[in-house]
Amino acid sequence: MQRLAQREKRDQRDQRAKRLNRVLVCAAAAVPAMLIATGCSSDSGSDDAGAKNAGATASASASPSPTVQAAAYKSLPEPCAVLSKKTLGELVPEAAKSGKEGTSDDTATRANCSWSSLDNNGVKGSQFRWLNVALLRFESDTSRGTGEKQAQSYYDKQIQDAQAVSGAKNTKSEPVAGTGDAATAVSYDLKKKEGSFKQQTVVARVENVVVTLDYNGAGLAGEKSPSAQSLAKLAQKAAKEAVASVSSANGVGKASGSPSPTKSASKAGSEAGSEAPSASPSKSASKKS
Repeated sequence: MQRLAQREKRDQRDQRAKRLNRVLVCAAAAVPAMLIATGCSSDSGSDDAGAKNAGATASASASPSPTVQAAAYKSLPEPCAVLSKKTLGELVPEAAKSGKEGTSDDTATRANCSWSSLDNNGVKGSQFRWLNVALLRFESDTSRGTGEKQAQSYYDKQIQDAQAVSGAKNTKSEPVAGTGDAATAVSYDLKKKEGSFKQQTVVARVENVVVTLDYNGAGLAGEKSPSAQSLAKLAQKAAKEAVASVSSANGVGKASGSPSPTKSASKAGSEAGSEAPSASPSKSASKKS
């Protein structure tokens, strides 16, 4: 009986040992499976991050380049033809057919023309008139902005220059209606060795083009000085006509200063300029920006 009890105890111990071995084997088999699952999960996360980075790179490369609104006007009229013969006859009666075009390396961007008239009355003296029309077109550029914005800045600068001429007296400024998108007339008196000059400067902007018209007159050798009011009226009329010529040269109707309904591409321009006659007291006719 004692041996039987001992065998039963051994059999029970052997059975418990077998069950324990089976549990350990199952547990050992489960560990690699977990490691494999964990490894797969880690790889999947890495792939997702790579896909996101690739998508961000592709999105960045697809970003559009900086753009700027194209300038409206692409050309300028012939500077010596911006005014009619009738108008020239009123402003510079002795030089209506003798306009002198300034030199320019790009007439589509900058141009000017000047006229000098001397009505000699012998011992009674003479009447002198000088006229200059300068045209400057700005082209749109991503670094400088639109042609219109550049033209407006230059327009403001031209007015300031006209108002700050050294030695000028009785300086006055007034807006000019019906002439481009913006226009200002600056008038002043300037005494020179030849006589007392009455100066009129009209600066106008139409779209991306600036027109600067300088007109002055003087009575020489005892002749009476011209009326500042009459010179101002003629200068403003001529500026309006010049602005209309700029619009017409770009396919816009002859209504003075009517803005263009379309915009077309171009590059940033530079200022029109040439040497003004020595008799001219105006700086704005020849100064370069």
